[in-house]
Amino acid sequence: MATRYLVCITGASGAVYALRLMSALAARGVVLHVVASQWGARVLLEETGRPLGYWLGKLRTQGGPEGGPALIRLHDNSDFSASIASGSFRLSGTVIAPCSMGTLGAISSGTCSNLIHRAGAVALKEGWPLIVVPRETPLSLVSIRAMTQLKEAGAVILPASPSFYGKPKDIESLVDTVVYRILDHLGIVDKNVFRWSQEEP
Repeated sequence: MATRYLVCITGASGAVYALRLMSALAARGVVLHVVASQWGARVLLEETGRPLGYWLGKLRTQGGPEGGPALIRLHDNSDFSASIASGSFRLSGTVIAPCSMGTLGAISSGTCSNLIHRAGAVALKEGWPLIVVPRETPLSLVSIRAMTQLKEAGAVILPASPSFYGKPKDIESLVDTVVYRILDHLGIVDKNVFRWSQEEP
């Protein structure tokens, strides 16, 4: 079976996290499935000046291994007949980045009103990695409780909190400190990532 990952983009600020994550996954030759909510696509356009289709087009043509084509499948967020809506369509991991509080709350309550919600529910019931990347701050008690429910159900709550000890030199490098943590939790280890201690025990 091909190695497949799903990246979901929702209407929270931080579209660059999704773009950098998709780029990192595509470069590894995986099959990349993508879903964006209406507001996720809108925020991405507002923050980058380009629509999602532009970025996916770049990845498809030159974002794969060694600059070759990447394997990407875009799904409509209203399409419950999509392959990723079923647990029989095996994925190696699902990441919601950035994850809005509305999406987080819907999944934690078991509500599935769109494909992203359903994909989160499928990941939880099937037991493969579900990583949600919230960026909102400060957090209300409602959101904290929703995070607790998701954590108890098996999700990884990975806030978009960049680290600085690697002395990132630009925004992309700063964003990548979060992306590399996502990859770690997907079981993808990048030997080039700067870690707190490189010393062997």
